[in-house]
Amino acid sequence: MKQSDHSPSAAEFSGVRLQRGTVLALDDVSLKLPARQITAVLGASGSGKSTLIQLIIGLLRPDAGTVTALGEAIDYRRPAALRKRIGYAIQDVALFPHLNIRENIVLPARLDKRSAGEIASRIDELMTLMHLPSSVLGRWPHELSGGQQQRAGLCRAMMLRPELLLLDEPFSGLDTMTRRSIHEQFLALQQAEPIATVLVTHDPQEAINLAQTIVVMKEGRVQQHGDVQHVIANPANDYVAELCTSLPSVSS
Repeated sequence: MKQSDHSPSAAEFSGVRLQRGTVLALDDVSLKLPARQITAVLGASGSGKSTLIQLIIGLLRPDAGTVTALGEAIDYRRPAALRKRIGYAIQDVALFPHLNIRENIVLPARLDKRSAGEIASRIDELMTLMHLPSSVLGRWPHELSGGQQQRAGLCRAMMLRPELLLLDEPFSGLDTMTRRSIHEQFLALQQAEPIATVLVTHDPQEAINLAQTIVVMKEGRVQQHGDVQHVIANPANDYVAELCTSLPSVSS
């Protein structure tokens, strides 16, 4: 089930093409990603899924076609205003090693000149939602476990109460038990603060566990996108069908 053309969207791609060196990273991609839902972008390495979210946040510019985010065309000369409305977290977390955990989490708020009271209140909310004890705030990134680092990264991405959250393989380096725990906390965070989220993953199980909408990518092209249940029940081609064989049935 695809979205109505008139329903609100978090991001839209229209005829997008992007060449990266000798590789055609995206080839005539047209998509509408829903607001206030989690969308999983699923595919193997090199399928173009990370390129999609780099376009949304203005790190890349398409060679052809248009990209809009939160209802606005991206101003590639001045992307800062849009980026304040978007949270971004990646696989290796990218916590700054010379800053402690508190300084890492509050950095976006300090750069945006938020008040000390607002910062303190927000960090308390996020630490509670992500089940991080206050004792980690004074530690350095290398002193935290991988799961704690990912939670801190999510806290930083959510610090400014973004309207859109972009996650690029954020849980892929974690063991199974830690991933399961963070999935639960991430869903609790989404329930407490429901926003549009685009989750890049190569793991079909993660997609089904977290998302309401799936976009399946292969070699820079969209193979299928739509409601999770619809895609599982009605794969568009053999590639999607093969991915779906590893997914459990979804009850309505």
